[in-house]
This record gives sequence, C-alpha cells and structure tokens, in this order.
Amino acid sequence: MPVWLEKFLPILGLLVAIAIVVRRLPQVDLGHSADFKRRRMLNWVPLGMTYAFLYFGRYNLSAIAGELDKAGILSKSLFNEIDGLGALVYGLGFLINGPLTDRFGGRATMLLATGGSCVVNLLMALAFQTVTPSSGHSGLGHQLMILNGINMYFQSFGAVSIVKVNAPWFHVRERGVLGGLFGILISLGLYFSYDWALALMKAYGITMAFWVPGAVLGLCVLVTFFLVRDTPSDVGFADFDTGDASAGDTRRKSLGEVVRLLFSQRVIWILVAIEFCSGFLRQSVMKQYRLYAKAVGDTGFVYENWGMLLCIAGILGGVFAGFISDHVFHSRRGPVSGVLYAGMLVGTIGALVWIGQPMLAWSVVFMSLCVIGV
Repeated sequence: MPVWLEKFLPILGLLVAIAIVVRRLPQVDLGHSADFKRRRMLNWVPLGMTYAFLYFGRYNLSAIAGELDKAGILSKSLFNEIDGLGALVYGLGFLINGPLTDRFGGRATMLLATGGSCVVNLLMALAFQTVTPSSGHSGLGHQLMILNGINMYFQSFGAVSIVKVNAPWFHVRERGVLGGLFGILISLGLYFSYDWALALMKAYGITMAFWVPGAVLGLCVLVTFFLVRDTPSDVGFADFDTGDASAGDTRRKSLGEVVRLLFSQRVIWILVAIEFCSGFLRQSVMKQYRLYAKAVGDTGFVYENWGMLLCIAGILGGVFAGFISDHVFHSRRGPVSGVLYAGMLVGTIGALVWIGQPMLAWSVVFMSLCVIGV
C-alpha cells in the first residue's frame, strides 16, 4: 500500500463515520428544494476545497522549515522573521480586502486569491531552484520575505471570500453545521500542506513542495470560475431571507458607514479579542511544534504525521462545534467558543506539565482540536 494512502485511510474512515452520524442527526428543515440543495452543494464543496488547497500553498513553507534549517538553507530565526512579516501582511490585508470583497463579490476575490497564490508558489519554486551548494543561500531569505508577503496578501482574500459567498446560500440556523463542514475542509488543507509538502520535498526535492501546490491552485482557478456563484439568483433560484442581522438590507453602504457600524459595536471588539487569542494559540502550536520537535530530536509518530493528526483533530473539533452550536445551544456561537477555550486552557496546562516529554505532542494535538473548532 502506498505510504500516502496508508496515512489518508484514518482520515477517510473518520469522514465516513461523520457522514453517517450527520445524516442520522435531526435536520434543520427550511423548505429548500432538492434541486436547490444539490446546486448549493455544487457551490460550497468546490469553494471549500479551493480554500483547503489555498492552505496547501500557504503552509508549505512552514511544513518544510525544520528540514530547511537542518540542511542549512533557511534558519529557524529567519523563517520566523519571514513568517512574522507574512502574518502582518495577512492581517492588514483584511482591511483592504474586506471592502474589495464587498465591492466585487466573493467569487471574484476567490479567483484573485487562488490565481495570485498560484503564481507566487511557482515563483517560490524558482527561487529555491537557483539555490545550489556552490552558490550558497545569499538572497534567498530576502526573496522569500517578499514572495511570502505577497502570497499572504492574496491568501487573506480567501477567508473573506468564503464567508461572502456562503452567506446568501445558508440560513443562520444552518451555519453551525456548515461551519463544522468547513472545519473539515480546512483540516484537509492542513493535511495537504504539512504532510504532502514534506513528503514531496523528501521524495523529489525542495521545489516540488511549491510546484505542486501552484499547479493544484491553477486547477482550482478553473473549478471556481465554472462552478462557484455568489448568490442563488445567479443560477436561477430565488434569493431568500437568511435570518441574519443584515437580512433584507439591500442598500449598499459606503466604507465609512461600514467602519463606523462595525467599530461602534461592543460585540465586534469582543470578537476581535477572541480571534486574536485564537490566532496566537493556533499559529504558535501549528507552526512551531515541528520546529521544536526537530530541534530536540523528538521526530516520532506525531512529527511524521503532524498534518494527518491536525486534520483529524480539526475534523473532530469542527464537527463537535457545529453540532453543539445548532443542536445544543440553539445556533448560539458564544457558548461553543467558551467550551473550546476551556479545552485549550486544559491543553496549555498539559503542555507546561509535559514539556520535554512525549505527551507534549498529544497535548498540542488536543489544543489544535479546540482552536480549529473555535
């Protein structure tokens, strides 16, 4: 059996089990026709898989950073500088890309995100292709600093675009389970990036960790162009009241009005604080564990299967969060985040207790389950 299939079988088994359980759960019936549900699935599944493959072209550098450090090509400190600048660009990019997505629609900006990341990944492959033992690595860090920053700008369109596209297609009472399903797709993206990128590098060289994501993202551009649409009315179905705070408000607001509306709401500031904490915990665990494990020589099962374990943890976290949101807390999201943050606190305490021991790896896997659920 091929190694990649052997690694994917646990994920496949989990997905089958979840599909069976979800089909047996009480369904939220809002009167959608079977034709509408089929077309909606043809919209959100390609969109979600495109977002998953955006992860493939986003975390691939992080996935191989430990190996690059060991080979003397890119030090851990320089990688963290590159990654830190990329995170800053990603965050600030939302200030620009949010209004652009409102203006041009989520489908257009998802095409821009995917196409832009495709090109940048191909350029990163070329940057690594010029690195040889005789040439040294002068200039590589600067090239990666610029290219990764550009990539993260395009990547920041992704999350905004999926929200913008999905909102008109799903009633607020359906979005908890949808969030869980997208958690699954996001988790598959982590599997692609962390396990596939590392495997491609080991089997075929550094550049393949960027050529392949670039090629896959190019294919995703075509799929998004032909299948994804912004609203039901774009494919002949009637738009409907989605039940959220903006339902029925069709007047286009100016950027100033939107900014004033958002920043005058106390709940927005609370969400900003929550997501700041989530992002810190998620990125520190996801990107630094392999670097730490490589440095201390703890390259056992968790290190070798980091992407698979992140995927399984994310699937379980997303499905758990979506289920208890829609079926326990009556579509309220706050209590779900509270439950999952309590889990992250337990995981953090476990990490402190088990630092330097094999159980540390499993505590950070549990933290990943909780943070992806949030």
